[in-house]
Amino acid sequence: MRLPAFNPKAALFIGVTAVSTSAILVRLAEDAPAAMTAFYRLFFAVIMMAPFILINYRHEFKQISKRNWILSILAGIFLAAHFIFWFESLSHTSVASSVVFVSIQPVFAFLGTYLLFQERFSYGAIISMIITLFGSLIIGWGDFQLGGNELLGDVLAILGAIGITGYFLIGQSARKSLSLMTYTFIVYGVASVTLFIYNLGLQHSFTGYSATNWYAFLALAIIPTFFGHSIFNWCLRWLSTTTVSMAGLLEPVGAALLAYIFLNEAITWSQFLGGTIVIFGLYLFIISTSKKTRVTISQRKK
Repeated sequence: MRLPAFNPKAALFIGVTAVSTSAILVRLAEDAPAAMTAFYRLFFAVIMMAPFILINYRHEFKQISKRNWILSILAGIFLAAHFIFWFESLSHTSVASSVVFVSIQPVFAFLGTYLLFQERFSYGAIISMIITLFGSLIIGWGDFQLGGNELLGDVLAILGAIGITGYFLIGQSARKSLSLMTYTFIVYGVASVTLFIYNLGLQHSFTGYSATNWYAFLALAIIPTFFGHSIFNWCLRWLSTTTVSMAGLLEPVGAALLAYIFLNEAITWSQFLGGTIVIFGLYLFIISTSKKTRVTISQRKK
């Protein structure tokens, strides 16, 4: 394989740094409802992608089957739900707690593949999920002591993790037939329409926001979206999925650090201890599920 022009590991570091800014940028757009922030993030991303898609991938739209259209639309709706819940959680709890809870998405994904595709549970997966759950309980208990508002934020973040899990599980079949760019454009477009209707139903204003809000909307579309997730997808060509997944575990650390620097948001003992345990549990989980094993705890009967 021809060596890339840019070091993939350096690109991975840039990607982690970029996605870590997402929660901070949402906080900067705090004058706007969470659903409106989510709408403009995806809407601006679609607008920026449109010329490139129309020039280079227009022919692919004629080849999309009805089934893949349905799956892509459902994936877009789940993506919209993810952003609604996660962005709203940042209005109720700390950046550290919110990002840690959203990061447990791999666990929900594994549970989803078990229920839908009869994936097996290895001993390592079981143990790592218990560790992750224990760390989550520590964070939740600490936030509960701070007040019900923080605990509500934790629950919303967990719902956000479930939303992104649905997005991945539903879309993985369509992705086998569609190119990354075409699939992403469709999903972002559907999510934008979903969020537009949602905001319209809640009678949220689409205008009248400060310049800071508009800069945050645009930055969300560029930094964590294109310089974050797009770089991760590029890195998958040169690095293993496990390596990219491990790098993603640094997002809660980067987000908490940025929140401390720019928002003066301190980390409580429960967030530090629980977050460390969650990240360690996710580390073990990714390691255990990235290797094939013959040990089976349970399997659904056919």
